Amino acid sequence: MHTELVPYAEGSDAFDLFVARPTVPGPRPAVMVVHAFGGRNPFAEEKARALAALGWVGAAIDLYGVGRRGTDRATSSALMGELLQDPAKLRRRLRASFEAVQRLDGVDPGRVGAIGFCFGGLCALLAARMGLPLRGAVSFHGLLKIGEPLPGPVTARILVLHGQDDPMVPTADVAAFAAEMKRVDADWALHAYPGVMHAFTNPEANDPDFGTVYDADADRRSWVEMRRFFEDTL
Repeated sequence: MHTELVPYAEGSDAFDLFVARPTVPGPRPAVMVVHAFGGRNPFAEEKARALAALGWVGAAIDLYGVGRRGTDRATSSALMGELLQDPAKLRRRLRASFEAVQRLDGVDPGRVGAIGFCFGGLCALLAARMGLPLRGAVSFHGLLKIGEPLPGPVTARILVLHGQDDPMVPTADVAAFAAEMKRVDADWALHAYPGVMHAFTNPEANDPDFGTVYDADADRRSWVEMRRFFEDTL
């Protein structure tokens, strides 16, 4: 496995991809990894490595800019809020990130998927809803707020991996998301893990009052679901 940082830009803003490549030769499918609210961190980069171990190019993108990272809950929320309050900027950065992944050496540009965690789950779903030519998008405990309706078309298949007791994703949001998927005639599925809260894939999540609790079984099962999904779509 080979890893490197690859620079890219959106307008005058600088970003970089953390790229993990398998040793398998030839153009490979790629999966872009969208970070949680704190920005790209070792967790997201480890997911890129795990994807490379499966034979795909893993590319952990950067939505905040080089060197811009949250250091605690407040600063992370501020960085996330900056993009959520400017949907057009968020969509531009997602598109630029996707196109940077497509351009990577050794990537088959017609076989790209996306995964995301928490805020990144919302972004992976948004990338699909924007009509980016992804093969598939997977949300791990992602926020399901729709925001403004988008015309699509949604060509990507969608998989939502959701903690049934996630306090950050109330049942009203799940219902609204399902209605939106029906409106745009998306090919989608949702798997809800009973008794599971937010951030269930993160071993450092241990704050029940905040609603973030790691769940080893849901972590394992959701990764298996993702692998099966991409084996079918990529």
